[in-house]
This record gives sequence, C-alpha cells and structure tokens, in this order.
Amino acid sequence: MTESVPESAINPLPEPQLAHSGYIAVVGRPNVGKSTLMNHILGEKIAIVSPKPQTTRLTQLGIYTEGDVQAIFVDTPGIHKPRHSLGQFMVAIAVSALRDADVILFVVDCSDLPNEEDKRVAQLIRESGSPALLAINKMDRVKPEDVQPHVDAYRALVPNADWTTLIAKLGDGVPEVLKRLIEKLPAGPQYYPEDQLSDTAVRQIASEIIREKVMHNTEREVPHAVAVEVDEFKERSATLTYIGASIYVERDTQKPIIIGKGGALLKKISTEARTELETLTNTQVYLELRVKVHKDWRSDDAFLQRMGYKLRKDR
Repeated sequence: MTESVPESAINPLPEPQLAHSGYIAVVGRPNVGKSTLMNHILGEKIAIVSPKPQTTRLTQLGIYTEGDVQAIFVDTPGIHKPRHSLGQFMVAIAVSALRDADVILFVVDCSDLPNEEDKRVAQLIRESGSPALLAINKMDRVKPEDVQPHVDAYRALVPNADWTTLIAKLGDGVPEVLKRLIEKLPAGPQYYPEDQLSDTAVRQIASEIIREKVMHNTEREVPHAVAVEVDEFKERSATLTYIGASIYVERDTQKPIIIGKGGALLKKISTEARTELETLTNTQVYLELRVKVHKDWRSDDAFLQRMGYKLRKDR
C-alpha cells in the first residue's frame, strides 16, 4: 500500500504576510533632522544626533514592529557634494538606499528655502518612481510670513508626493508621519524578530556614541576629521564591560585639541560616552580612549574599508 503524500508537502503554504512590511529610505540633505525623526519613531536612540552636518556616515537600520506592521527605516547620510572618498561613499550609500526602498521619506528643513542639495534629492526621488512622503521639518524655526512660501517651494520639488509638517525634536507631527508611511507600505514578510530595533552590532553602536560625544565637544573642521574604532569590547563579568577605542584625526594639530589641556576634554568625552554606554550594555563600563593621527584618512580607501565604509548588499 502506498502512503499518501500530504498536500502541504507538495504545495507548501506561503510564509505569513504582514499587512504592511518593507524598507523606508530616510533621505535629505545634511542636518535636516533625519536621525532625530527616526529615533522618535522608534522610541529609542538608534542613530547619533548632532547639530553639525554630515553626522551620519553609514546607513543605520531602525526596525519598527507593531501588530501586523514592520517598517524598516534606513537612516542615510545627507546627500551633498562630496569633497573626498568618505563623502563619495556617504552619497553612494544614500543613493543606493533610496533606489532600493519600498517607500521614501524625504526630510527637509522648512526654515530655509530649497537649495541645490534638496533639488538633487528630489530629482532622485522622482526618478525612482517609489511612493514618497515629504516631511517638512523644523516648523518652529520658520517666520510666520515664510511658512506658506517655504512649504510651497518644497512641495513643488516632488509634486506627486504626499506631505506633512512636523517638529521632529519635540515629536510634534511624528505620529502622523509614521501613520502615512505605514499606509504606503505593501503587504510582505516579517524580516526581523518583533523585539529587534536595529541590525547594527553593539560594538558599532558604541563607536558611534563615542564619535557623537567628540562632535558635541569640538568645533570647526575637527568633528568631521574624526573616526572612531573600537579595538576591544569585552564583558569581564555580568556587571562590567571593558571598551578600548581609538579616536582618529587627520592632522597632528588636531590631536591636542581633542585631548585638551591636561587631558580635560578627552576626560569629558569619555565621561559622557560612558554614561550612554552603560545604558546600552546595562553594565558598568570601563572606557579607555586613545587619540591617534592617520593623515588624510577620509581620502584613504584602504582605511575607509577597514572602518566599514563600504556599500551594503542587504537587498
């Protein structure tokens, strides 16, 4: 007697589909509030934030899962005119994320009229053919008489896109942004576990936290000439984590600036970073920072590759 083969073995059932699932590229020129907005949506600090432009250098995934929705935000570097290999890399990964996205979130700064970088981003969005939401940010910084002209100018860049206004740093308008984005996502699979917020390793997040504190405490060209590499990350016990990291600068003259008089600034950077790292690891942290010079590292392709600046191939 021949045993019958279950129908499910011949025609396996498809994977469960969520009502809304997909990737959202968060794009815009530097310093318009992309990372701030993403952190508010997730309710956690995933991306570092700084008032200085070009803070984000790598794409950073932020994963929002609620009920039958999984929205995967891809926070990208600001699209700008690059001046070195690092800048070229940053623009390339932003453009790549934009072209691969299911939905595009175009964040702009309403306190200024659109500039050439905004126009470049808008052109890429129009060429992509993907659904887009224009998030007109920093409404608290706009003079009342400028609100309508500025809003109209940005809407004209992507006339077929949905749009809304917000103040990302206060969270005003953020729920509406999330609602409209979810509506645009197609049905699809659940890509990540429901409790996962990012695909970035803790070690990489630690290096970004340290870099953020350097940026907050330095001025002019120094913040942009800084790279951070975590050399050691060891859990020495259930309650203590050792982190050793190197802070790289491009010039001999920049090293003493970061160290400060009598090591005061480096100590301040270390204290601020350690506070966040202890929250990240849920342990006490022993943080050891070293400042090193790697001349013109932003134009050194081999160094950039070592630091992880290479195009993602996730999708």
